[in-house]
Amino acid sequence: MTIHFAAACSNPTSNLAGLRRAALPLNAANDNDSGIGGDQLLKAALRHFAEHGLSAASRARLNAENAFFDGRSEDYRWWMAICTALDRRMPAAVEFRNSLTPKR
Repeated sequence: MTIHFAAACSNPTSNLAGLRRAALPLNAANDNDSGIGGDQLLKAALRHFAEHGLSAASRARLNAENAFFDGRSEDYRWWMAICTALDRRMPAAVEFRNSLTPKR
């Protein structure tokens, strides 16, 4: 079986040159989005981590779940934001679990 090598094309006049120069947003990957976030959230997440160590994300998740079941939506969003700051995968499990609970 013959193997052919095709080098990456860096010629500025190639057909793909226009695609590479497509306008891309210049936002930094670590920019916070609008809504809950920013320095206040970062400080709260770091403080929560300092208090609870490696279990901080789990504690934040439990706080979010308790707030959800108590009907405190603002507290739920706050604790979910802290949980997301500490562990990005964990809130998806919480939201999936909460979607399975029957609505009252």
